[in-house]
Amino acid sequence: MTVMSILRAGAAIGVVTGILAGPAAAETWRGWNIHPEDYPNGVALDSFAEAVAEGTEGRIEPEVYHNGVLGAQPDAIEQLRNGGLDFANFNMGPMGQIVPETNVLSLPFIFTDLDHMHKVMDGEIGERFADALAEYNIIALSWFDSGSRSFYNTQRPIETPADMDGLKFRVMNNDLYVDMVDQLGGNATPMAYSEVYQSLRTGVIDGAENNWPSFDSSNHFEVAQYYSITNHLIIPECICISAQTWENTSDEDKEIVRQAAVEAAEEQRQLWAERSEQSRQKVEEAGVAVNEVQDPAAFQEAMQPVYDAFVEENPELESLVSDIQETK
Repeated sequence: MTVMSILRAGAAIGVVTGILAGPAAAETWRGWNIHPEDYPNGVALDSFAEAVAEGTEGRIEPEVYHNGVLGAQPDAIEQLRNGGLDFANFNMGPMGQIVPETNVLSLPFIFTDLDHMHKVMDGEIGERFADALAEYNIIALSWFDSGSRSFYNTQRPIETPADMDGLKFRVMNNDLYVDMVDQLGGNATPMAYSEVYQSLRTGVIDGAENNWPSFDSSNHFEVAQYYSITNHLIIPECICISAQTWENTSDEDKEIVRQAAVEAAEEQRQLWAERSEQSRQKVEEAGVAVNEVQDPAAFQEAMQPVYDAFVEENPELESLVSDIQETK
């Protein structure tokens, strides 16, 4: 066989091999979600995954792991930063231990309502938070709701800060939340969420604070018959991508992923509003006494020491706080 014949045979084999191999295999993205699959966040994340797969024509195949099966949020944050996870839905509350700027979002009454939070996070200030997250290898693409949090308890309605005097309230493990309850006259008790139901039932604590869907889905309404609408915390969540994954994504696919995240946030917010209304109706029909605080200013004014201490410890964040408060 001549050299030319050998080359022609090799070329033919290469063509056949290419045909048999077909297109390159899809890149699978692993996604973390602490919520159930049918929760507003779970539904929106599945929509995000489907939109990315369709938009990239199968080049990227995201898969969402629901119910926190890949670990608790602190573990998931580290996995994402290290490239072990590709994307996730994170609440900004626990994020403060890693990204100090996000602690601003945990200041009580920093947002006046959900619409205010949306306007802030969808605009230039939201970009500043995204820039801060990017410094820690977390790329925020869009912002989800997690509702507004209010106090509920087993003893009495809360109309003024004085009504909290002496009551023990479970809070998330963050000094800001401890200071918040202490300044209102209550006794803050950091505790795992899974322990709250039994602790309310047995009197270890008198109350807790959360949003309508969580108050409902946790069955806390069965043992805490008073829900007082204070809206003291409105903490956004994100669809976040690992910086390592993002850097390895083409510019064309980045645009597809980003648009899918924005559309998922729109869906999640709508589903969240619907779920909140359904949950409120359910617990009221179950006999929970719901009252709307008539003088929220009294609660807000009690937070001044919390703000003063925060700014003293974080002077570089003072302008961020004031910019949020001044956004109308």
